[in-house]
Amino acid sequence: MEQHTQARLILGSHRSALLRVTLRYRCEDPLAVRMVFPAEYALDTDPYDPHGPYDPSDPFDTAAAPADRTAPDIEWVFARQLLSVGLEQLAGEGDVRIRPAFGMRTMVELRSPEGVALLQFARADLRRFLWRSHLAVPEGQELRHLDCDRALAQLLA
Repeated sequence: MEQHTQARLILGSHRSALLRVTLRYRCEDPLAVRMVFPAEYALDTDPYDPHGPYDPSDPFDTAAAPADRTAPDIEWVFARQLLSVGLEQLAGEGDVRIRPAFGMRTMVELRSPEGVALLQFARADLRRFLWRSHLAVPEGQELRHLDCDRALAQLLA
């Protein structure tokens, strides 16, 4: 299951950018949700990297056209339960923290060695996604959908 939504990436006290986020839920991985962001929002992008994003406005960028230089999207995977709790109260102690915010918004904080990204979502969009994931796999029934042998094989591969 997949749902596209918009988020506001907070860049500073008076700066932000809208970006399209894809929320994903897979019955084969019933305990997790995924947030997928466009590659150009990666925190570890090096502007001097010869394999970095193509900039058509840069007259010195003589590299291949964008079709030849597509970077993979950024995917964050975290517990579905974390999203559920974070819609109501502060949740998370590690790389992903979620909390309600003013005006029916939800804040998602993503931490990595490269930095911190703070995103603001409409709470209704996240609730709709969570509701649809619970239709696919009801809360408390996740282990019935989990293929432990396959999960172990992937972990050990």
